[in-house]
Amino acid sequence: MKHRAAVIARLGLALSGVCGLGGTAAYAASAAQPGQTVGVPFGAPFPKGFYAVNLSSFGVRETAPLDSESNVNLPTLLWATPFSVLGGQVQFVFVAPIAASSVRGAPYNSGWGQPLLAGQLAWDLGDGVGVSYLLGGYLPWETRFLTQSASLSHRFAITYAANDWAITANLLYGHMLETRSPNGVLYPDYLNLDVTLTKKFGKWQVGPVAFGSTDLKTNVVGYRQQGQIAVGGLVGYNFGFMNVQAYVTRDVAERNYGGKETRGWLRVVVPFLQDKGEAQPNRTLITRRQAEGR
Repeated sequence: MKHRAAVIARLGLALSGVCGLGGTAAYAASAAQPGQTVGVPFGAPFPKGFYAVNLSSFGVRETAPLDSESNVNLPTLLWATPFSVLGGQVQFVFVAPIAASSVRGAPYNSGWGQPLLAGQLAWDLGDGVGVSYLLGGYLPWETRFLTQSASLSHRFAITYAANDWAITANLLYGHMLETRSPNGVLYPDYLNLDVTLTKKFGKWQVGPVAFGSTDLKTNVVGYRQQGQIAVGGLVGYNFGFMNVQAYVTRDVAERNYGGKETRGWLRVVVPFLQDKGEAQPNRTLITRRQAEGR
């Protein structure tokens, strides 16, 4: 049975492993890149307006005989609308991923990933607590380097943002509409959990972060589930016209990926046409003023 590491890009693009299955290779990974929502208070309604966001990350996985490398970029447009449904603020997200990877020292491959179109409802429950639900779809994408099959993404987030603290847990469940691609690649459903706990000091934001991911079981005999748990630290700064976050994560446990990964992340958020009356002063990301409990 052969093993090699690879990158599969869907909304967030996931670093994945490849495991042999009855003499053929089968990819497996989450459609959303594990760790991609770390640092963002997705459980709370955002100040109304538009946000241009890019999250770029570079990772090295300790695969033998040579390391595997990957770069994932997630250019994103987010619209926090003035509309509400069932008491929740309506928000829309569009992501167009780009990825490049080198498997065990092989030449780099690169390409566009599956675009994500998603809508979200976010509720402000008061006292700095917010919850949200996102429903999105990854569009079919014809490429042999990146994931091809369409899938649904459900995301459930809760955020506490008050007294200079920002704590968020975001659970991502992905359902693949087709279990195999046209060329036989296996796509299991998946669960991801991204967790953030940061403290604000003026324009600075610092704190620990973590994420985990796992494939869900399939009926394919011999399939080996993949999963990982990673921890790290985040630093953010508000420059006024944009917000920047950097974090580094390291796997503390992995299953069937071929080795542990160290990954560096850089997020840039540029708000425009934003409701300044709602935005938190000296915000380190996109946090509403009412989360300060005034």
